[in-house]
Amino acid sequence: MPHYELKTSVWVPRNCSNVFELFSDAFNLESLTPPFLRFSVITPAPIEMSCGSLIDYSLSLHGLPIRWRTEITSWDPPVRFQDSQVRGPYSLWVHTHTFEDADGGTLMHDVVRYAVLGGRFVHWLLVKRDLLQIFEYRQQQLPNLLGLDASSCRFQPIEIGRASDNTGNRADPSTIGKE
Repeated sequence: MPHYELKTSVWVPRNCSNVFELFSDAFNLESLTPPFLRFSVITPAPIEMSCGSLIDYSLSLHGLPIRWRTEITSWDPPVRFQDSQVRGPYSLWVHTHTFEDADGGTLMHDVVRYAVLGGRFVHWLLVKRDLLQIFEYRQQQLPNLLGLDASSCRFQPIEIGRASDNTGNRADPSTIGKE
């Protein structure tokens, strides 16, 4: 089963602590996720975020109700955290969020390594398009949640490509966006 990798970055004129705080509240995902997914956090508030925390969500994916559970597998405020799917629509989902001071603000990086049931065809037909829409929506909403105008932020393109093999070896950069 092929593994894929999504990468994107955004710079915002806010300090790392403020930006990390926004992402450390799982309920903010509801505002960062497009309405077509009918996404909601179902773990009761407050959620204590730390390594090992489990968070449950419900969503609708192409009309199908889905329950999704993630585990926080790395927690290093205000620099990095990682969530991994325990149960959900992917056969693999590992999302690494990093935050670094840059140019008087924060440069955030998202790297998602994932695999889908149905392989390349399902990825091409549905998953790649869905993930592009989801992360584009997230980029559109992020400035609002931080009280910023989008023109004050710098967005990098969202890249999706093959992660080449299942051993963690990096994909050939020329394959990014080709599948």
